[in-house]
Amino acid sequence: MDQLARAGLEKLLNSGEKSSAGLRSLQASLTEARLADYRKLTSLQKKDAFEQTMRSARAEGAIELVWDSGREGEGFIKRVNLFDAKKLAQFLNITLIEDLVAEARGRLQSHLESFPVLTEVLKRWLLLKKCRGLGPESYQDWLDAIRTISECSLSVATQQNSLPVREFSARLFKDSKRVEKLIGPLDVLLSGSTEGEIRQEAAVLQELGLFREERPVLLAGNIVIVRERVSGLLDKPYAGFSANTLLSLKGKPDLVLTIENLTTFHSEARKRCDENILLIYSAGMPSPAWRAMYIRLIGDLPASIPVYHWGDVDEGGFRIAAMLVETVKSVGRQIKPWRMSPTDVPEDMRRKASQHTLERIRHFAKVAGWPDLGNAVFDAGFTVEQESL
Repeated sequence: MDQLARAGLEKLLNSGEKSSAGLRSLQASLTEARLADYRKLTSLQKKDAFEQTMRSARAEGAIELVWDSGREGEGFIKRVNLFDAKKLAQFLNITLIEDLVAEARGRLQSHLESFPVLTEVLKRWLLLKKCRGLGPESYQDWLDAIRTISECSLSVATQQNSLPVREFSARLFKDSKRVEKLIGPLDVLLSGSTEGEIRQEAAVLQELGLFREERPVLLAGNIVIVRERVSGLLDKPYAGFSANTLLSLKGKPDLVLTIENLTTFHSEARKRCDENILLIYSAGMPSPAWRAMYIRLIGDLPASIPVYHWGDVDEGGFRIAAMLVETVKSVGRQIKPWRMSPTDVPEDMRRKASQHTLERIRHFAKVAGWPDLGNAVFDAGFTVEQESL
């Protein structure tokens, strides 16, 4: 097969796939401009080789040829029209995107109910778009990501809340670095959105209860914490401990406030470390070990002690809030939002948000039991990071 002709036919097939995906309305064809390299050929042998490949493709029912003179073989080919994309793909030994997506759908079908976002992923592929750099041929990466999430859920159920990622990966895949190669699909599956903000690797692993280097839980306030080996007053302005060593509170704080971002936690800890309150840094989306610790600390507090969460006013912030609310349901607690209302955000700090982002915020606010707040943010049409407040 002549390579110049093949390159042209591959471009023609690509144009045909764009037409099928609704990305272009014109008929897929190679015009004189796109045939310029062929039409400049001065070697009769090369010209014949190009035309022979085109004739072979036409013989398979894949394309139509239009000649300068209107007569077969006289002059140069003026135009090549796509007649049948499937036949052209077969001629070139290329698998069409729609066939790749069909195969991927078959492989992922049994997981669509548990992970509805996979339907969005499949739609993107049909539109010739990738998701986190991955196309339909990468379905095994998505299957491995699903397997990772399922195994992490099982680990939580067996009280293994915090695991070194490479040990976990080696045990699950016999490849210590496999999980770290799945951060993109893991993030999409966990967030439930193909359009959400791309999170850093550590944040994704933390949500699963995996880590490269385990991070301590940071707490602040004039509160005594009961730990595995000792009970003591938290240091000023804050203290850090392994989540598994924190057992309960001694005494009753006036309120409990979880804070999503580190900068904000540091600022609040310095200002309020002498107050009879408990501030806890959630480190973004909290890990399973953190969530288990959180239940231990607040589970026995009287219902009269309010529990708050302060996070970013964006999709991620409300998804974290929804996770925390779900976490405390087991101990009959409710969480209220802290400084997350549009009335708390100055106009000059607001960033205009997309319709998709606002819908996701409203969804997670409803899950958290804060529908009025979700509607207020939706109507205001903005997002803001906690550090700006």
